[in-house]
Amino acid sequence: MHVDDLLTTAERQYIVRHELENIRTLKEDDQVPGYPAFRLYEGQSIVQMCLHWKLVKRMYPLHDMEALDKLGKKWYWALFQKQPFEDIRLYFGEAVALYFTFLGFYTTALLVPMFLGFLQLFLPTESIAFFCVFNVLWMTVFLEVWKRKCSELAFTWGTIGMTSLDEPRANYRGVMGIDEVTGRYQPQFPRWKTNARLYCVSLPIVFVCMVGAFFVMLASFWAEELLLNMKKQQSLEAGEIVVLLPSIIYSAVVFIMNSCYRKVATWLTEWENHRTQSQFDRHRVTKLVLFEFVNNFMSLFYIAFYVQDMDMLKNQLAVMLLIFQAINNFQEAILPLLIKYYNKRVTKALKFDAILGNKKTDESGRKKKSLSVNHEPSRAILDYIPELDSDDPRIELAICEGEMEDYEGTYDDYLEMFIQFGYVFLFSSVYPMAAFWAVANNIMEIRADAFKLCRLYRRPVAKRVKDTGAWQRAFEIVGAMSIMTNCSLLCMSPQLRRLAPTMTSVEWVLVFVVLEHMLLGIRHFLHLVIPDRPEWVRVALARINHLSKRALKNERMLKSRRHILRRYKTVHGSHNYNS
Repeated sequence: MHVDDLLTTAERQYIVRHELENIRTLKEDDQVPGYPAFRLYEGQSIVQMCLHWKLVKRMYPLHDMEALDKLGKKWYWALFQKQPFEDIRLYFGEAVALYFTFLGFYTTALLVPMFLGFLQLFLPTESIAFFCVFNVLWMTVFLEVWKRKCSELAFTWGTIGMTSLDEPRANYRGVMGIDEVTGRYQPQFPRWKTNARLYCVSLPIVFVCMVGAFFVMLASFWAEELLLNMKKQQSLEAGEIVVLLPSIIYSAVVFIMNSCYRKVATWLTEWENHRTQSQFDRHRVTKLVLFEFVNNFMSLFYIAFYVQDMDMLKNQLAVMLLIFQAINNFQEAILPLLIKYYNKRVTKALKFDAILGNKKTDESGRKKKSLSVNHEPSRAILDYIPELDSDDPRIELAICEGEMEDYEGTYDDYLEMFIQFGYVFLFSSVYPMAAFWAVANNIMEIRADAFKLCRLYRRPVAKRVKDTGAWQRAFEIVGAMSIMTNCSLLCMSPQLRRLAPTMTSVEWVLVFVVLEHMLLGIRHFLHLVIPDRPEWVRVALARINHLSKRALKNERMLKSRRHILRRYKTVHGSHNYNS
């Protein structure tokens, strides 16, 4: 092995970024060096504060084009081959590799519900109860097996030992002191303050936002119902267009609310001051998922259990699933290509103007791109900073990649799968074909996401993860809810009620309760029977623990022998001297 092969590109990137972000302020550091107007507090990450104040415009790793070309040939160009997960991890890091592993694993698991959905088309409607129950149980098995898969990957990748006491994240604030676990000089912040901020401030704000989103959804339905009544009474010529207005306005309002709420959730999570990056991501994802659940699923719950129109629910579910997937594919694959093409055209036009001697346009463009800073840095400080030569090819490469889209992490990718998972399983008794559309979308999604990561986005920051974190809980909660929703929809189904016309509403409620509790019991039984870690992982961890204890015991024995030998030499040496 050559010395350059000792660390992967993702590991090198992680080490460099770790060193940069952990340059923290001490008590005597009350300002950014060279910028006296920007105040600092003890324990803050200087690089992160420079990014926050735009003193550093952007900080990103560059693509390795040779390695990227090799990865692309084995990934998005190889349509009928298995994804190169290890190569993805070596280049992009564990977080991206885990997402694509989950996407492939989830798509494979959907093949069984898809087959049953096709089969149900040729069988009587009464058989849908069997398919519904099977889908719910299959979904439970999928989630439990995925946890085992995460344990295997985490052990293989060396991330299985990540805990809440790991290295603090860059924006973690606190009084600098000696850490009790590591003995290193790190920021210290009381855990009870974080919990108080979380439960006393953040959660009430999130609850108020969810209630607000719910009432906005109700207002949209009420407006649509009012316009339908007006259309019937007054026979409006443009009635069809007018009736669509509430849905169009509601879609725009939801987009604005999501954008604003994402900023609020990020700020609240930052203010709570969680220690590690995994804790920060978990609490941020939890806040965002709660809000997204209201926006994407409450309308279906309203139609299913308030309006109680199964045909309307089926049509609404099909339309929302297909439109949701079409919009996401357009945003992820087609829109970035159009933006990239437009940027190239603009760049060529600017170069042509520069050749013709239109210097004013060039200077104005540069002024727009330049960052205005009110306070000039100290020239004495900047003179000591080494710079690349002006003709260094890395400068042009950095500028070119700086104009690419920023990949903000796997949140949006997991969110898309979470919403799709809810559409497929929450109301599978109404629309069994949802699994087919999900599989068709995911096959394209794998290649589209791979292409956008390699060709359309800047290289993302490598992150180390051991599992899907808050997303696992979110999927499990939706899985538990799907048992209740499908059981209730089955008991409300006219086709099943015709099989027992003499049963009263109370008896049907009892059937729902019994069926729901049986399925929840089976789900809990599967959770207990299927261990989170495979046997070989548990044995390997136990062996590592045993070897660690034995190595520690041997080290202590060697220290004791040295100590005894030193005392023996001291005693006998002094005795010989006296003699």
